[in-house]
Amino acid sequence: MNPVAGILLIALGSIGAASFYVPLKKVKEWAWESYWIVQGVAAWLIAPWVFALVFVPNGELIPIINESPSSAKLMSMVFGVLWGFGGLTFGLSMRYLGVALGQSIALGLCAAFGTIIPAIVAGQNLFGSRAGILTMVGVAVTVAGISIIGYAGALKSREMTEEQKRAAVKEFALKKGILIAVFAGIMSACFNFGFEAGKPIEDVALAHGTNPLFQKNPTLIFILFGGFITNLVYCGYLNIRNKTYTDYYTSSGSVLLNNLFFTFLAGFLWFLQFHFFGMGSSKLPAGMAVFGWSILMALNIAISNIWGIILKEWKGVNTRTIVILVIGIIVLILSTFVVKLS
Repeated sequence: MNPVAGILLIALGSIGAASFYVPLKKVKEWAWESYWIVQGVAAWLIAPWVFALVFVPNGELIPIINESPSSAKLMSMVFGVLWGFGGLTFGLSMRYLGVALGQSIALGLCAAFGTIIPAIVAGQNLFGSRAGILTMVGVAVTVAGISIIGYAGALKSREMTEEQKRAAVKEFALKKGILIAVFAGIMSACFNFGFEAGKPIEDVALAHGTNPLFQKNPTLIFILFGGFITNLVYCGYLNIRNKTYTDYYTSSGSVLLNNLFFTFLAGFLWFLQFHFFGMGSSKLPAGMAVFGWSILMALNIAISNIWGIILKEWKGVNTRTIVILVIGIIVLILSTFVVKLS
């Protein structure tokens, strides 16, 4: 095991995840539901198969899928459907709160629920071992960092004028955004539940000679397909209700190419978090592998807030608020190194 290598691999995925919404800002003329589901085609349908075909031993992916228990495949997909509710509202949270505050709240709750609940369900006594206690400490430090960033977000809301809020986030709505972000965070934790349910698929993959670094890739196919179903139904409903389905065929050729490029780029950037999470978690100590989820969420939040600063979402706030935000980012980064104490 190599915890530092594990953290660095997860960090690579976090860079992709925290950056995925940036290309979406380049989408022109399309409604949210139109570009969200197109990036989903890339992230949840195409990318999982492409990466699995590339990194699973040649010709072994289909046999792995066929030999995996039906119950594991079904439950991974079910948790994917539940995660889908978190995924689509996750996009809405950033729409109403911005990249920094939206990701902070949603991913913070996702980190806590996604780390602790699977461990409890698996029968792990989190207070009965050094690894379990360190996991709880790591989650607590993560939540502390998130709370600091949340406080900075509250200060930001009080300090900025309505015009400044709208300039930073066009549809800024604090109360609505927070409610959506809380729901998104809790439901998004189901993704890690899907990984737990898919462990029999990982066992089959390893038996077929898959490198342990890539053992989670076949499971991702089922989790993300479930998530795609949820998002497809909701976005399809919005396309029909709002008559925005015309976005796909009334756009000019240049706009269509622009939007397809940036939505697909966003989708593949988003997928990288789970590809590298699978690689990184395989490098963590066995007793703290569950903490890998918290590391992923903490780094996602830290990097997303750095993007928030770059995108001027914090423009107009005073220096004290920025200092508090930076302290929160530092605490989140430090939380990932709790794993080194095991």
